[in-house]
Amino acid sequence: MVKIRIPAETDKVKDLVRFYEHSPRFLNLKPKTQYYYAMHLQHVCATVVEGNKTLGGMRICDVRVRHISNAYEKWLTVGVRTANYRKATLSAAWRYGMQKEVTTYNPISLVDSQSSKPRRVKWTREQVMAFLDVAYSDWDYRSIGLIVHMAYDWAQRIGDMRLLRWDNIDFDAQRMDLTQSKRNADVHLPIGDNLLAMLEIQKRDFGFQPYVAPRVHPRANSYPPYGMEEIYTLINEVKAKANLPAELTAMDLRRTAITEMVEAGVDMAGVMQVSGHRNPQSVKPYLVNTFSGASAALAKRNGNT
Repeated sequence: MVKIRIPAETDKVKDLVRFYEHSPRFLNLKPKTQYYYAMHLQHVCATVVEGNKTLGGMRICDVRVRHISNAYEKWLTVGVRTANYRKATLSAAWRYGMQKEVTTYNPISLVDSQSSKPRRVKWTREQVMAFLDVAYSDWDYRSIGLIVHMAYDWAQRIGDMRLLRWDNIDFDAQRMDLTQSKRNADVHLPIGDNLLAMLEIQKRDFGFQPYVAPRVHPRANSYPPYGMEEIYTLINEVKAKANLPAELTAMDLRRTAITEMVEAGVDMAGVMQVSGHRNPQSVKPYLVNTFSGASAALAKRNGNT
């Protein structure tokens, strides 16, 4: 571990951020969390807050509530969730500095955060099929199509699908076994016939290396997984080629699959067997009110099942 000196109040905010990023507290975070914290803290430091001053270039002792408020307003132009995430990462770095007696003043705590509304967007089956038609017809998007296909069929997170390995797949039993990265939940899922057919093709073409959906073009004679940012970029490219709405995101696929299970009459215990959730309350943010769901519920009430 690189040892960084404790900054003084007269040092800059970027020095405090660097100090935090080399701290045991930061290094104890999961690698994925470290990556996102570092990425957003870079954006935080580059934010212009007054004149031509960036937040990272300001002295720690000079930062006031108005500077954080100005930065937060700029982050809101990207989205409420992004703004709150950036504020949270800066707060984590600042609190660590306070614990090390770099400063006693916390301007971040005096800036109110906006509440983000739960996301309700979901894909239709037709939209998923349109996406896969485009992705599977172009070699450059083959693995991206498979990542989306697996995320949708199994109601899993994109991040877990991009790192899925052939060791997770049992072709003879037609099943997939996975320990989810977010909560270490174990899920054991059947492989549908259409997905199985694509996995068999992928195994034929990429079975020489460990990942199910790696890059389709080698880098330094290897086929590593795509990065998350790359996946989102490539998914947007496929959506555009398939004439799909821009509002659809890869993260909506899990919500879509869970919603479809509920609409099909799967009870909460069954949904949790697939999704890996341990608490029914955790499933609720994924659910949306739909016409088909309401129609099915009223039909049951009226005995028209």
